[in-house]
Amino acid sequence: MRQAGRYMKSYQLLCEKYPSFRERSENVDLVVEISLQPWNVFRPDGVILFSDILTPLPGMNIPFDIVKGKGPVIYSPIRTADDVAQVREFVPEESVPYVGEALTILREEVKSDAAVLGFVGAPFTLASYVVEGGSSKHFTKIKRLAFSQPQVLHSLLQKFTNSMAQYIKYQADNGAQAVQIFDSWATELSPVDFEEFSLPYLKQIVDSVKKTHPDLPLILYASGSGGLVERLPSTGVDVVSLDWTVDMAEGRRRLGSDVAVQGNVDPGVLFGSKEFITDRINDTVRKAGSSKHILNLGHGIVVGTPEENVAHFFEVAKGIRY
Repeated sequence: MRQAGRYMKSYQLLCEKYPSFRERSENVDLVVEISLQPWNVFRPDGVILFSDILTPLPGMNIPFDIVKGKGPVIYSPIRTADDVAQVREFVPEESVPYVGEALTILREEVKSDAAVLGFVGAPFTLASYVVEGGSSKHFTKIKRLAFSQPQVLHSLLQKFTNSMAQYIKYQADNGAQAVQIFDSWATELSPVDFEEFSLPYLKQIVDSVKKTHPDLPLILYASGSGGLVERLPSTGVDVVSLDWTVDMAEGRRRLGSDVAVQGNVDPGVLFGSKEFITDRINDTVRKAGSSKHILNLGHGIVVGTPEENVAHFFEVAKGIRY
C-alpha cells in the first residue's frame, strides 16, 4: 500500500511543478508519465491517455483554458451563425501531435500487458461547453440556441462530428486500442431532444470510424443516462458504459444482448470498508452476467479516495476474473 501512497504523492508533486492542467496534458513526457502512474501501481487492464475532451478546441479556433477552482473557461463562446463559421474542423496531426506521440510511447511501454485507451468528447457535450462558455448548471444558453435557432446548433454539431471522427481515427492510428466517447451532458436533454441533437451525430461518428477501423472497440458513456438507456445501443457503439444510478441487472435487460456493458460501481463505495467494497463488486459482476462486461467504476475516482481501497478494488476484480 506504500506504493499506492507514493503514486498520489508523485502526481501531487507534478501538479505543484506544473500547475497548469493544459501544460501537463499537452507535454508528451508529462502525458506519458501521468498516464503510466496508476498502471505502474495498480496494474489495471487499461492505460488511459491523460488528456481532456476539450483538448481539440484550440485547433478548432476556440481558445480555452482550465482554471483551477473554476474548471473550463471558453474565452469566446459560440452563439451565432457567424461564430460557428469561424470554427475550423479539427486536424489532429497539426493541432495535437503530442497526443499521437504519447499514445505511441504508451503502446511501446505497456506492450500487450494492458490496452491503451483513448477518448473524445461527443458533439453535444463539446457544444455545451463552447456555447455556455464553460461548465453549466441549467444549460440555458445551449437550450436557447437549440430551441430558437436549431440550424445554428446543428451546424456546430456537424463540425464537432466530423472533427471527432477524425480524432478517434488519429488516436487509433497512433496506438489507442479502444476509444471512449464521453457524452456527459446529453442527459440534460429530454429523450426527444436527444434524438435530434445527440443521437444522429453519435451515429455518424460510429459509422465513419467503423468504415476505416472496423475492429476498433468504441465505448459510449453518458452520466445519468437512466432515461436514455434503450437509445444508447442504437448509436452502433460496441460498449455502453453505465453510471451507478442504473441498476446493473436492469441496465443489462434494457440494453439488450448485442452490446457489451461497462461499469458501474459507485465511486463513493471506495470510501467504505474493504468488505463493503468486495460485496458491491461481486453484486455488480453477478448482475452483469458472465460475458460482455467490463468491470469499472460508474465514473472517475473521487478526490480523497483512500488509495488502499483503490488497490483493493483491483485485487478483488482480478481475483474474480482469474
